[in-house]
Amino acid sequence: MSNKEQIITILEETNRPGITDLIQYMQYNDFFTAPCSSMYHLCREGGLAEHSLSVYQFGFWLLESPSFAIAEQYKLSQLHPDSNPSWSIVSLLHDIGKSTYRNKPNYTPNILKSGKISDSKPYETNKDRLFISHEIVSLQIISKFIELTEEEEFAILYHNGMYTASGRDIQGKERPLQQLLHFCDMWCSRFIETKEVAE
Repeated sequence: MSNKEQIITILEETNRPGITDLIQYMQYNDFFTAPCSSMYHLCREGGLAEHSLSVYQFGFWLLESPSFAIAEQYKLSQLHPDSNPSWSIVSLLHDIGKSTYRNKPNYTPNILKSGKISDSKPYETNKDRLFISHEIVSLQIISKFIELTEEEEFAILYHNGMYTASGRDIQGKERPLQQLLHFCDMWCSRFIETKEVAE
């Protein structure tokens, strides 16, 4: 089953009202074909979908692992996809803001003066798209189709943790869903999906 098929199936299983329309939006706005970055992790066609599925799968594995007893102790059992659709939604949609928004893709091919696409940085941020952080764009897109819980909004908005200026405001205010998303997102992007993994 392709990344696209898996993502669609998982999202449909959330049974969240409006999810079918959101999936249709994703198909028409390059979510399944967009790169995930300009030059770092998964900077290739389909990278965004691959990253989103990786984050979902890594979190699911953590919640299913033998250390699940520890998860119970730290109140993570409430996040398991079998009983709560929140993990499926935030993990698969946290970066939807990196897809096309207002008919403008987030990333465009980085074409050199020679006419060739750069090997070291194959994409660049679209200069025609106003700078609004992808976390906020993600919330704007999702909220047009489905109603997010407060925990889901918080997790998506602060999924980059203290790596952003606004993220520093949450010091001491972290939440389990937000921290699980942050950890899985960072682990996948830094260690699983990078070109070179630190030894």
